Amino acid sequence: MKFLAIGSYSKLPLLAALLSTALPAAENWPQFRGVNASGVDATANPPVKFGPTENVVWSVEVPSSPSSPSVWGQRIFLTTFDDGELQTRCYDRAGGRLRWKRGLKPPGVEEFHRLEGSPAASTPATDGERVVSYFGSFGLVCHDLDGKELWRHPLPLAETVGNYGSGGSPVIAGGRVLVNRDQYQGSSLVAVDLKTGAKVWEASRPDVAGSFGTPVLWRNAGVDEVVLAGSARLRGYDLATGVERWVVEGITRFVCTTAVVGDGLLYFGGWSSGQADAPFARWDNFLKAYNKNGDNTVDFSETPDEKRDSLRGLDKNRDGRLTEEDFALLRASDTTADNVLLAVKPGGQGDITATHVVWKYKRALPYVPSPLFYDGRIYFVKDGGVMSSLDAKTGEAFYAQQPLGAPGNYYASPVAAAGRIYLASSLGKVTVVKTGGDRPEILHQAEFPARIHASPIAIGERLYLRTATHLWAFGK
Repeated sequence: MKFLAIGSYSKLPLLAALLSTALPAAENWPQFRGVNASGVDATANPPVKFGPTENVVWSVEVPSSPSSPSVWGQRIFLTTFDDGELQTRCYDRAGGRLRWKRGLKPPGVEEFHRLEGSPAASTPATDGERVVSYFGSFGLVCHDLDGKELWRHPLPLAETVGNYGSGGSPVIAGGRVLVNRDQYQGSSLVAVDLKTGAKVWEASRPDVAGSFGTPVLWRNAGVDEVVLAGSARLRGYDLATGVERWVVEGITRFVCTTAVVGDGLLYFGGWSSGQADAPFARWDNFLKAYNKNGDNTVDFSETPDEKRDSLRGLDKNRDGRLTEEDFALLRASDTTADNVLLAVKPGGQGDITATHVVWKYKRALPYVPSPLFYDGRIYFVKDGGVMSSLDAKTGEAFYAQQPLGAPGNYYASPVAAAGRIYLASSLGKVTVVKTGGDRPEILHQAEFPARIHASPIAIGERLYLRTATHLWAFGK
């Protein structure tokens, strides 16, 4: 079944401004995926055609990290890990000149996936006066726009699922900085004061064993909420107090994506491989494949080096090896999880799974890139380079699993402007797709000689793109 309609809802007004200050101007991109992680700038008109030798305004070498840039005025901010330092950097938007960089060296660096991760994977957030960076190895640090450090809020060294490293980015809202601290143990959503860095509240998430999404804001029945998914549950918290207001059960177990808001509804979609999907779903098969010394456990030294970082995520009891108990815990967590994209209507409190989920969809779901709401549709891309588009009101597919001719994994989330969607594969191919229609109409494709994990930025008449080696600006 392509979709499941659940209940009905009346047409609701568009989401009002959730921040205590006015929404940023169209020439700004204040956080991961822009305003409220939407991935949309309604006034932008970036170039359709671009590439390493086409419509290049400037490019500058940058150290490799998967974090996306943020933009305010004539400044571009990004985080990186360079020369043993966790750095916040500021580049000039007009010409790409490095304005300043500020680094810190923590006592220890969190474990991170050596091929796909970095200890500087989080996009900085700015309100036009301050820029706040989050590092799982240190915590939060705040600078003014000229690089003067204003405050620090240290946090314990993060220990993330599978040692992938921290992925969620900070969000500025209501005079606070919000950060996802989901990890192996002691998961929480933290809010600190934007001006001082002092903790305002911390919402414990004891049943969450890690997630990698970014908090989003939702105006729900007159209350400003913070929404964050993790470990088979989607939750809404009161922005003022951190008190949990509602929960939706039965989303994906291993959450990498971020929710998105549109036309009054909240949308979340994600996929992760469960035990039923794993190549060694049964413990006896896994043991036979990897146990070399006959002790009925699998030490990580017995596993192939190229798989080791991923297999660490199976160590649920965190004893430093893989055992039958780990597989039992994984099976138990799978019983409540479901790979699904769903829409939630406002107004509910408590467990709203049966009352406020409007529709569900279960085909070709994204693993890392977040869905995109644009002009009444939901768009999403799955690893392998296949794209789908749904009616945002009903969940019915306009098209599903359509190939883009750009295979590979997708870590960057799609962004939209001027009736176009920009998608970047990890192998360095960027595809421009016309919105609407009954199939993805490809307008342009560009090949870059470096991997791309950061999401593109479309503001004004420019497209900004961070690859593993460069920061690019494209325009006429």
